[in-house]
Amino acid sequence: MNALLIICLVIFVLTLVSYLLNKVPMWVTAMISLAALYFTGCIDAAGALGGFANVNTTLMAAMFIVAAGFRRTSLVDAMVNGIMKVTRGSFKLAYLGYLIIAVLLTNFISSPMVVYSIVSTLLCAYLDKNGYSRSKYIFPMMVVCVSCCGILPLATAIQQAGQNTGFLETYGFDITYEAIYPFMAGWPMLIIVPLWALFIGPKFLPETAPLPIAAKEEAKQKQKALSPLQDKIGIVLFFATIVLLIFSGQLGLETWAVALVGSLLMVVFGVADQKTVLRDVPWDMILLYVGALALGTALTNTGAGEFVGNKLAAMVGGTTNSYVLGFVFFVIPFIITQFMLNRAVSAVFMPICLLTCQALGANPIGLMFLVGAGSLTAFMTPMATPAVPLAMADGGYDLKTIVKGAWTISIIIPLIYIPYVMTIFPAF
Repeated sequence: MNALLIICLVIFVLTLVSYLLNKVPMWVTAMISLAALYFTGCIDAAGALGGFANVNTTLMAAMFIVAAGFRRTSLVDAMVNGIMKVTRGSFKLAYLGYLIIAVLLTNFISSPMVVYSIVSTLLCAYLDKNGYSRSKYIFPMMVVCVSCCGILPLATAIQQAGQNTGFLETYGFDITYEAIYPFMAGWPMLIIVPLWALFIGPKFLPETAPLPIAAKEEAKQKQKALSPLQDKIGIVLFFATIVLLIFSGQLGLETWAVALVGSLLMVVFGVADQKTVLRDVPWDMILLYVGALALGTALTNTGAGEFVGNKLAAMVGGTTNSYVLGFVFFVIPFIITQFMLNRAVSAVFMPICLLTCQALGANPIGLMFLVGAGSLTAFMTPMATPAVPLAMADGGYDLKTIVKGAWTISIIIPLIYIPYVMTIFPAF
């Protein structure tokens, strides 16, 4: 174990403790962590500042502006009123409708953060208008966006199937990862996670937000109404942005570029308030995310993440029990993805999974799915996916609150996934 690896692990532990204690703002902790990693040599300048140029950082800020502009249009109120009319004032039915929209969109758009940005715009408007607590219902909806991603055999699953087939070919497996496999393995989550979000998740979240909700406070201030033309432009820009995001892969467009252009046009046409648009962006959560990316980079560069993963995997090395292997390749990515970007964790553990399957002569399909699912069960810290810091901004959450809100579903998912997946896709 080299010195940098030890230093990185120490900084990681201290950063996590500071997040949990919440004695200083989390974004300050993130920036101190970033500086410490740089000055100790765990990351270079590119690694330290790379988060500011990360596509997800740009996507996060841009989508927040697009959503802020759309919130000012008449269509948001019309849609909220329409949902209230259809559900006849039933909050449970209305909330279920938003959850179903989230499930569908997260299978068309590969970024849970983008899906969250779309659905949260409508849900926040509904909650605020009807006097319901954001802090009780925003986080469960975000969990649906993350956990149900890529299960239906649609655009997201097709894209992931191609990547997994590439992994299989690279490591000498003469099999194909079909786009239907995620649905075969994950369909229970399309039922269980929304039901958890509807009936269980809100019970573990506070009625009053632990932290101020900046966007909600901003909405209380009187803003100049949009002109009829601006109103129409805002609606068109929002849906044009969404359509382009859904078909960005087929059109050869980058999602961050689509969101950036959409946000700029919202400002140029005055749909997003030009005087307050920069205040609409949750800069504290963006800095928190940038710091988290720097920590993830350091864990990867110093080998600390791989060291922890290999130590855990070695504890059950050599087993030929499908369920034990399934437990290992779900739980280890699940733990590590709370502290590293989920895509990075999946990229690290997919080769480890395939090399293990090669050595044991195991069928890798079920285990590959569990690696991906474990990496996506990422909602206990803001470090795993940019959807979490966005939800923290909308719901006024601190770290203790989201851990409290996430623990039940974090137990439910592996308890169902591991035995079910390893029964229909056994390793041996």
